[in-house]
Amino acid sequence: MPRRVDHAQRRTEIVEALIRVAGRRGLHAVGMRDVAAEAGVSLRLVQYYFETKEKLLFFGLEQLTERFGKRVSDRLRAVGDGAGPRAVVEALLGVALPTDEESRTFHHLYTSYAVLSMTDPSLAAQPFISRPDAAEDALSGLLRQAQAADLLAPGVDVQLEAISLLAMSAGLGTSVLVGQRSQESAEAVLDHHLNRIFRAPGRS
Repeated sequence: MPRRVDHAQRRTEIVEALIRVAGRRGLHAVGMRDVAAEAGVSLRLVQYYFETKEKLLFFGLEQLTERFGKRVSDRLRAVGDGAGPRAVVEALLGVALPTDEESRTFHHLYTSYAVLSMTDPSLAAQPFISRPDAAEDALSGLLRQAQAADLLAPGVDVQLEAISLLAMSAGLGTSVLVGQRSQESAEAVLDHHLNRIFRAPGRS
């Protein structure tokens, strides 16, 4: 009796191969033939599941997003339910820094998707372009909670600070990725700005 093929698993394996080879060579330099070789399958099989490179890229992006969501969840779980708003904000910003192989690959490829979307209308139409808005909303919500609890410095504009912190985190991630600064240096910069926004413990 022929072995039943798990199509969802096969698709996932091919997408994982895309992420691996793109992480080494760059997203722009990867073709379906490269992905097939990395996955150990035929080019025809990759085309059977994804038809075009664009569709393969879309699925790769979805996989990256799912991975990042899991990293955020794991980091927040490690912080604990009783953590204050600042600890949660630090966790959300810190998880975006490329501190290990998986997060370096995520930062590299996610940035590559954004750059490619500037010249590829099909990529630009994907919802990942708007997903940073969700992070902005979550971060500004945390800052509003902190403000309501009198944990922020006077006069803080929570929306503006949320935008600034996310932009800073992305820029610091790139600087770590290219070797401009260390992880510790990037974390110190984030800590400096959080010290500016949040009140020192015990101060009112």
